[in-house]
Order: sequence, then C-alpha cells, then structure tokens
Amino acid sequence: MESYVLRVWLPDRPGALGAVASRIGAVKGDVVGIEILETGVGQAVDELVVRIPDATIVDLLVAEVRQVDGVQVEEVRPTGGEDHDPRLAGLEAAAALVVAATRSDLLTALDEHAPRSLTASWVAVIDRGAGELLRSSGADAPTSEWLAAFVVGAETGGGGTSDVAWAPLPESGLALVAGRNRIAWRDRERLHLDALARILDRRWQELADG
Repeated sequence: MESYVLRVWLPDRPGALGAVASRIGAVKGDVVGIEILETGVGQAVDELVVRIPDATIVDLLVAEVRQVDGVQVEEVRPTGGEDHDPRLAGLEAAAALVVAATRSDLLTALDEHAPRSLTASWVAVIDRGAGELLRSSGADAPTSEWLAAFVVGAETGGGGTSDVAWAPLPESGLALVAGRNRIAWRDRERLHLDALARILDRRWQELADG
C-alpha cells in the first residue's frame, strides 16, 4: 500500500466529505486520517491521508475526487514512507525543545523536528533586531537578507506570500519563519507555528549560549 496526503477544498454541505470518501473507495483507497485546516464562508480545507494499492493510480484517485461537485484538490503528495500525523509530530518537536540543554542544542532540535512538524520545506530563526540568520534548515531556505526584509514587511502590514509564514519570539527578539513550495499556510497550521514559537521563545530565555 502507498500513502498520500490530499489537501482538498470541500463545500460546507452535508455529505460532501462522505462523497469524497466514496470516490476514494471506488479506486480501492482507504481514508486513514483527516485534519481540518481551515473553515470559511461555505468552504473548508481538509487534509486526508489516503492509502491506495499502488502509486500508479494517483492520477485516477485525484480525478475521482474532483468528480464530487464543488470539490477542488489543492495538493497531493506522498507521505514519504512515514505516517502523516501532524499532532504527534508537533508533540515530538515540543518535547525535543523542552529537553535541549543549550541554545545551540535548541536550534539543532528545531532543525531536526520543525520541518516535519510544520510540513515545511525549510525553517529559519532570525534575529529581528540585527537581521542576522541564526539557523536555517532545508536547501531552499532564503538568504538572511530576504528573511529580514520579509519579517519587517510582515510586521508593518506589507504584502507577503502565502507559502511563507512566521511567528515572533517577543521575549527573545527573534522570529521563526517557515516556508513551502507553493503550498499555502492555513489557519490551523499558523496556530501550530505560533505554539512552537512560544515554546522556543521561553526556552531561549531559560538557556545560556552554548
């Protein structure tokens, strides 16, 4: 069996999710996880973890789901051989930050756990005052100059980009920034980022340099 994550837009009407699940079942797929990422006027954005017999039917799976009236498939991606469990990944990231013994260990723990926890291509920590990049993970991470400019623009209400999100660390004067490749951040995911930033902020204040 192969596992994939489908991010779908669903109309807010009774039976819509059931109709999607029925289409998935029509290609011998099985829905093994659901997370509601965002709700709005008449629509919701959900992530479905789906197991299918083999990778050759992915296109057929997407085509079937799109047959449901009002449903759009925003993204489909393999889980990468790991179970897609954002809640567990978030707890593992928090636990790793809590046990870090130095600030250097804290940044290393962030490197190791934050990208999977946030489903991000890259994660970076920047000193907001100095515009200095303290740590980044992921080959696609922008330069410190770009990150500094992005945070300044976001703080002042300037235009941003939907595939980059950030959260301030008020006590530390830092910022946690995370990005993806053309995949928008949804409300629940931004709350996840904010929570991770709060833990990082507190631990940064508690620890000495090292």
